[in-house]
Amino acid sequence: MSNTCSVSSKWVLIFSGILIGLILAVGFELTHSTQAQPKTVSEIPKIEKSEADDAASLGIVRQLSDVFARVAQEVNPSVVTVFTETEIKMQQQPFPESPFEQFFGDNFFKRFFESPQPQGNYKQMGLGSGVIANPDGIIFTNNHVVDGADNIKVRLMDGREFTAKVKGRDPQTDLAVITIDAKNLPAIRMGNSDKMRVGDWVLAIGSPLNPQLEHTVTAGIISAKGRSAVGLSQYEDYIQTDAAINPGNSGGALVNLNGELVGINSAIATQTGGFMGIGFAIPVNLATHVTKDLIEKGKVTRGWLGVSIQNITPELSKALKLNVAKGVIISSVQKNSPAEKAGLKAEDVILEFNGKSLENTVELSTWVAYTSPGTEVTLLILRNGREIPTAVKLGELSPEKVQLASGSTAISKVGLQVSNLTNELMQKYNLSQNQKGVVVTEVNPSGIAAEVGLQEGDLILQVNRKDIENVTEFENQMQKVNPGDQVLFYVKRGDYNFFTAFTIPE
Repeated sequence: MSNTCSVSSKWVLIFSGILIGLILAVGFELTHSTQAQPKTVSEIPKIEKSEADDAASLGIVRQLSDVFARVAQEVNPSVVTVFTETEIKMQQQPFPESPFEQFFGDNFFKRFFESPQPQGNYKQMGLGSGVIANPDGIIFTNNHVVDGADNIKVRLMDGREFTAKVKGRDPQTDLAVITIDAKNLPAIRMGNSDKMRVGDWVLAIGSPLNPQLEHTVTAGIISAKGRSAVGLSQYEDYIQTDAAINPGNSGGALVNLNGELVGINSAIATQTGGFMGIGFAIPVNLATHVTKDLIEKGKVTRGWLGVSIQNITPELSKALKLNVAKGVIISSVQKNSPAEKAGLKAEDVILEFNGKSLENTVELSTWVAYTSPGTEVTLLILRNGREIPTAVKLGELSPEKVQLASGSTAISKVGLQVSNLTNELMQKYNLSQNQKGVVVTEVNPSGIAAEVGLQEGDLILQVNRKDIENVTEFENQMQKVNPGDQVLFYVKRGDYNFFTAFTIPE
């Protein structure tokens, strides 16, 4: 009896196990059939890695390393170190006139609030880089490397040193050409920056931080192209790279893996003063266009459209029922300008320039300036909901009247930039709605405007005792003055007004 029970119990257990196994098997099969579940470890195929695969991978890495080494060896002699020397004149800057001076006198503030300043002059030393563009001693660099320098010296990779002269400068693109008295120099080969792609490998070569680190080579990729509105120069179309660029690299070479120049290293975006993975280079196509004019003409010839434009903000798009989030809108058209002759009107939205989509006003001003006068370009215009291709023959931008596409004007000899008052600028500089005049949006630290104490956010109310309400009136008054003439500005800053005067340089 006991044997029968034990046998029965045994078979019950066996059948129960089989049944449970079937249920689990069905459950696993149902789960396996769903796409969302990952495969079990046993189901993942093992990757067999042979010694041949390791050797092939190492071979590819070595090939890339060989390319870097070959390019560095070829290009390094074409990069130079630039030393500058600038004499700085020390002088005390008086406080702007304030209402308290009539009670306490100017000496009161000087005695109690002005810190002692060193007397006499001192020499400021600068360091940068350059690229040999011609065997006969023509070198490309940045304008900010040589701007204001009294003496410039160039050191080649072989240790030879030469005194350099400035052939031409273009602050609007931050480019300059300097020359040395030498022949048979190792000139760099020019590439085509338009053909470079985001993700392409590049090398940056220059002299970062101090002369002992000259001819430093760093590697990276092109992170982005066509960077504009960065705030580094007036005309911007930068190549962005993560190749390490530091102070002193300015003016150095950005080259592709063929050893060809694709950019002039210019600046970095940083919160620490050092490398943070975001560097900017001027595309070589733009650089060669500008430097060719500087060498042949001594100045840069630029195209002129003759419009004032604004970026399209969401609020502006909604108010004007534009149904577009990019492009630039024309706020005014100058009389007898190429734009007027082509039939462009205020409230037209420019979507494209020669087939390239527009993102902001800096892009448009750069592309127009980059185009030779007399060239016919095609603009895609949005007017009353319709897209209209429009041909415009560009004029020549006069050096005496630099009208920017953004509706602001830069007076290069004075060293400031002013703009019409907009809601954005009034909010940015804390100006009231009923203000008149033009607001200073940029001051060149080495210009006359900075010397006489003008600051960003100042409101210029009068020029030579003539009331100013917009950029056009400001320009009209500035056109009446000649080199050597005295200019008087009446300026509002915060809650007080003051006069400031200066002489237009020869």
